[in-house]
Amino acid sequence: MTVPHITLNDGFTIPQLGFGVFRVEPEETERIVSDALEVGYRHIDTAAIYGNEIGVGRAIAASGIPRDELYITTKLWNSDQGTQSAFDAVDLSLEKLQLERVDLYLIHWPVPKRDLYLESWLALEQIRENGKTTSIGVSNFQIEHLERVIAGSSTVPAVDQIELHPAFPQLPLRTFARGTGIAIEAWGPLGQGKYDLFSMAPIAEAAAELGKTPAQVVIRWHLQSGIIVFPKSNSRARMAENFDVFDFELSAAQISAIDALDENMRVGSHPDEVS
Repeated sequence: MTVPHITLNDGFTIPQLGFGVFRVEPEETERIVSDALEVGYRHIDTAAIYGNEIGVGRAIAASGIPRDELYITTKLWNSDQGTQSAFDAVDLSLEKLQLERVDLYLIHWPVPKRDLYLESWLALEQIRENGKTTSIGVSNFQIEHLERVIAGSSTVPAVDQIELHPAFPQLPLRTFARGTGIAIEAWGPLGQGKYDLFSMAPIAEAAAELGKTPAQVVIRWHLQSGIIVFPKSNSRARMAENFDVFDFELSAAQISAIDALDENMRVGSHPDEVS
């Protein structure tokens, strides 16, 4: 089964379906990531603040999968923003991951109250120049944050990883990103279980018509919408189910019906409030 790739604005490609390890316990990470790699995932998304980069690194090392077949993302945490702090943070992440470079390095949150995200973005440009990451991007940046880093640097972020699910599809931000060549990645793509997504009529009806689960329908909606998506599960069976989304397509009518579920309902933290 071949996962489609998206070409980023820097010319590199990224697998559109990945595996996220947010809230995966450090002592369980190696086993869970090993399961994901065995299922077929090749794109792993972690972060310094998750506390599980060591487990991700161990799973990668044990897998025997050639490095060039893997796509690894990690993120700069808020307290590490700033030039030297960012340099030190990426080195520590690489040490934990047992890697010489990551494929994508992100600023985790803009933290506008600290006002260090532009300085940190310029540091990420240097980190890329130093060969410690292939691509650079941001996470949880809103339009005004993106506009500032674009205006204040020589690099448009390759991606913006944001909360995105049917009740919160973030259409204005996605429209802006499309116009500037920024790829969108979805965290919390299934709503983090914080609302009854799977019983919503367009999703339940599409699942029944296609003989798929509601989760598979929502993941497919993300993929067909051009979004890079990271479903998360500690269950190998559920990992396999979430990966089994390439043998069917949603119709235009089904896509439109899910699009119409937009309630502008954020279930995670607001970027302006994270410190």
